[in-house]
Amino acid sequence: MEIEDIEVWMERNGGEEMRIKPESKVEVFLTALKLGLTSFGGPVAHIGYFRDEYVNRRKWISESSFADLVALCQFLPGPASSQLGMAIGIRRAGLGGALAAWLGFTLPSALVMILFALWVGAADLSSAGWLQGLKLVAVAVVAQAVWSMAVTLAPDRIRATMALFAAGWASLMPGPAGQLLPLLLCGAAAVLWLKPTAAAARAADDREHGLPFGRRLAAAALAVFAILLIVLPIAAKLMPSSPAVSIMDSSYRAGSLVFGGGHVVLPMLEKEVVHGGEHGISADRFMAGYGAAQAVPGPLFTFAAYIGASIGEGWHGIMLAAAALLAIFLPSFLLLVGALPFWQGLQHNQKARLALMGVNAAVVGILLAALYNPVWTSTVHTAHDFTIVLVAFLMLQIWKCQPWQVVLIAAAAGFIIL
Repeated sequence: MEIEDIEVWMERNGGEEMRIKPESKVEVFLTALKLGLTSFGGPVAHIGYFRDEYVNRRKWISESSFADLVALCQFLPGPASSQLGMAIGIRRAGLGGALAAWLGFTLPSALVMILFALWVGAADLSSAGWLQGLKLVAVAVVAQAVWSMAVTLAPDRIRATMALFAAGWASLMPGPAGQLLPLLLCGAAAVLWLKPTAAAARAADDREHGLPFGRRLAAAALAVFAILLIVLPIAAKLMPSSPAVSIMDSSYRAGSLVFGGGHVVLPMLEKEVVHGGEHGISADRFMAGYGAAQAVPGPLFTFAAYIGASIGEGWHGIMLAAAALLAIFLPSFLLLVGALPFWQGLQHNQKARLALMGVNAAVVGILLAALYNPVWTSTVHTAHDFTIVLVAFLMLQIWKCQPWQVVLIAAAAGFIIL
């Protein structure tokens, strides 16, 4: 039976029912495509763009449900923003919605990276003023997301303290430990210190989005994830002359084992592919692609497509790019499908809901830490930079301009001023 033929009925707001319609997958794709064309600044900034589009504008998901999914994606390895988009796609339009959300968000940057690998070569984008403008608007987007989420998810003294604790911890201890431990500690502290509130009760009864699959499919997805993690390295050793198997092995392991998004996965890929062998690329070519990846919207994980296209030539390069792209994102999909039913089940337990309130407060803190480093420290260097950030924040928070409008204005300002 096709996914489009599956009727998924969900209780909503005390008995109202909603059906996932096939045509909603097109809507999910077009919405994700818009985000894929306009979301600059890396995974932390993407969360801000997603929140504005999915929570504020389209109201596909509530603030509390959005924060729950952000927390889940922080726990899972792989590209957090892409997983977040897939999760929202699943809740909106089933498994086909996850594919539509991933394809729309990934396609623009993947195509640009493939074209860059095939035709552009080693262009130097490091001093482009318009690129600096795009990075600066990402600072404003993250700042707006932190501000707005703090108002909702850390409104009292205890949760605000948790958020600032998480921010300090994540700043002092970079890496997975700096993200995962505050989430766990704040979740445990919330069970001890917080009391159920009316808001928490409403969140526990929030069934606005169901899942079109259960724990059996989730367990199967986790099994496939583990099998591929074992089989692909073996296949790469058995078929050393196959560039497709080699790039799929490297990409799949990178997507399976890396926490922290594209800025972390790129160094891991560098160790795998920068060498003089038959299936490798030069360090100069790798760094040229790294620079180009900073200039395009969407997930940095599409850098895998650049590597695949650089190893091969012509159509062969395009096929290798597609193989690398699918391999690096596949673990994220399998882990998400495997985790969602169990994660959703926790939300109907009172202690679990209290823990999630603490986890959500910690998410605010982790985003605040990311706003400082690397978003702010790597981007805002001069008074001109600071001014552009202020104007972008004013347009987003006060004037309620669309992010894509702010992106265009900031790019133009960077081109003219910087």
